[in-house]
Amino acid sequence: MTTHLTLVFIVLLTLGGCATNPVTGKSELTLVSRQSEIAIGTEQYLPAQQSQGGLYQVDADLTAYVQQVGDRLAAVSDTELPYEFVVLNNSSPNAWALPGGKIAINRGLLVTLDSEAELAAVLGHEIVHAAARHGARSMERNMLLQGVALVTAISTSDSEYSNHIMGGAMLGSQLISQRYGRQAELESDYYGMKYMARAGYDPAAAISLQEKFVELGKEREASWASGLFASHPPSEQRVATNIESNKTIKSTQSKDWETGKSRFLKKLAYLSSKSDAYAAYDQATALASKKELVVALKRVNRAITLEPNEPRFYGLKADMQHSNKVYRDALESYDSALRLDDTYYQYYLGRGLTYSKLGNRGKARADLERSNQLLPTSVASNELGTLALQEGDRDSAKKYFAAVARSEGPLRKPAMDNYIRLDIADNPSNYIQAMPTDHNGTLVATITNTTRIPIRSAVVQFTAVINGQRAEKHSTLGTVQANSRTGISSGWHFRPDDVVENVTARVISIQL
Repeated sequence: MTTHLTLVFIVLLTLGGCATNPVTGKSELTLVSRQSEIAIGTEQYLPAQQSQGGLYQVDADLTAYVQQVGDRLAAVSDTELPYEFVVLNNSSPNAWALPGGKIAINRGLLVTLDSEAELAAVLGHEIVHAAARHGARSMERNMLLQGVALVTAISTSDSEYSNHIMGGAMLGSQLISQRYGRQAELESDYYGMKYMARAGYDPAAAISLQEKFVELGKEREASWASGLFASHPPSEQRVATNIESNKTIKSTQSKDWETGKSRFLKKLAYLSSKSDAYAAYDQATALASKKELVVALKRVNRAITLEPNEPRFYGLKADMQHSNKVYRDALESYDSALRLDDTYYQYYLGRGLTYSKLGNRGKARADLERSNQLLPTSVASNELGTLALQEGDRDSAKKYFAAVARSEGPLRKPAMDNYIRLDIADNPSNYIQAMPTDHNGTLVATITNTTRIPIRSAVVQFTAVINGQRAEKHSTLGTVQANSRTGISSGWHFRPDDVVENVTARVISIQL
């Protein structure tokens, strides 16, 4: 007999086909088309950026510079894609690529590099991940092995935001946190070095880059462990392979290899000059996570003094003020963050929660809705459900709580309870089961409360056709505890010669 997994495999084979990988030249089974890859990357680029700190906007010239270096490499790559390159406002040293050529590098990785050629090594590596379909192949493997839809094909992300991201935005978070296999990493190193050479960069920079990563890996710094090393693990093998690749590439061509060190250091000068400010911010973040808010506030104020143009500093300060219930001060700090950057979801989320605490439901709702437009989260949706309930809008509240209940994370169960409290009044029989039975000539029913919510009372409707006549009776039931069952009598007693047919029992109303 054909198994379910085999059926899935057959269906996918009919949808896909074989194609030549544009980078490696190998023939591969393709289930995700190039058009789909581009569509996925385009759709997930914004939420993926949001989930990783948003755009770094203090020094716009730096982002333009990274885009220029990326464009130079993309122009000599083997695949024409709508490449984009951005710098993210994240201290973690990381870089990632989505299918379709959407690439990001964190400011935390930029400050560890020494030259434009090393930057080219990072971007070239990510270009290959996109061009060689490494992300798409990972999705395809999971589709075949698990037989699941594309949007759930990648295992759950372990990023700090993963417990709150909702709906389709989860896919971007999952794609950028996946761990590539050894073969994919070696391919990206090799072809990335080839692209570097075609663009005129010294491919030896890929060696120094990996050597640096290996040494940092030995130090086991937490930021590296959760950043680049989690998805792009370095190894001595990669260093040795890059050394051989460098020899092979240079043996076939001779040119003045470019490192661009002075140009890179000049472009990075502003960000590097603010290293003390970001160090203070990172310290404040760590202290705040330990609830050491007094010391954390001093550190973030230090960061603001050193770099008053960085919105993340004001956002963190606002979060701490909100935690301390100093809501008016928190509003001012969120406003400061949004004046500097009105494109980052977390500032709207924090300000919306703060407005809610102050009783300004209109402004709270506007900010929380804007936050969800940028990155849908269970935190914003749960609060929107609470606000809708306060305003008597039960239908909207149900929709918000239902969305949160479908997500993962700590708000899932409370949201489910809130949804049930609202929906149970409209559809009581969906939650309170009634099973009719005959007990010594009396029609009774076993009532089961399948929820985690105790029921104060309920009305049970009994119906039956007795001796050819339809009959109906209502009985009132008292308390039914959560996840428990009890019995109730209809009050009907039947004679032995009665013909009783089509018996039903159904809960038609409840009181919580």
